[in-house]
Amino acid sequence: MAAAQMNMSDQAKLQLMQEMEIEMMSDMYNRMTNACHRKCIPPKYSEADLGKGENVCIDRCVAKYLDIHERIGKKLTGMSMQDEDLMKKMGAEAK
Repeated sequence: MAAAQMNMSDQAKLQLMQEMEIEMMSDMYNRMTNACHRKCIPPKYSEADLGKGENVCIDRCVAKYLDIHERIGKKLTGMSMQDEDLMKKMGAEAK
């Protein structure tokens, strides 16, 4: 019975983590869209379609935004792993 409860608890944690990841990705997408729109598209539209310059600007903006997002994610993961290692070492030294 305890194993089943732990399994349900793990499933609930996994569900929560998945929902948080979706929320974070949605937030990142919205921020990227707003930032690149402000940077690349003038407030007064002259045409219904994007111009070549606007398309290039948006492509570059999105690429930079995603690159930086990936770099930050890797750095935070590395820092988190270092923190875990430090906590394990401190726990081992306390014993």
